[in-house]
Amino acid sequence: MPQHHVTTTPATSIAPPPDDVERDVLSPDCPSRVILSRIGERWTMFVILALSRAGTLRFTELRATVGEVTPKVLTETLRALEADGLVERRAYADSPPRVEYSLTPLGTSLLEPIAAMREWAEQHVPEVLASRERATG
Repeated sequence: MPQHHVTTTPATSIAPPPDDVERDVLSPDCPSRVILSRIGERWTMFVILALSRAGTLRFTELRATVGEVTPKVLTETLRALEADGLVERRAYADSPPRVEYSLTPLGTSLLEPIAAMREWAEQHVPEVLASRERATG
């Protein structure tokens, strides 16, 4: 039986601002802007939702679940989410090598706000599409 060597990539950490620093996402200097930018990137929510549904996915499974994303963009998205501590990457020294991705507890904490946004989008899509039609029609 082959031996499996698992390596996990630790999330990089950025020192949090002191508690006495006021945070305001509308301030250009506020570090929370970086987080909102990451969450708002095109593929982030889809990756998080796919991993929340499946638990753990390999790259090709994740790409098939998300759909339409190029391998390059998915790789960049996963690296960014990993660096932010939202996704864990596990590499197995199998032959051929395999890599799996899953949400970290921090990534899982995003599911509630994402669920609210998803619910809003699904509920209001007819109104948004009708408005677009009026704007372009």
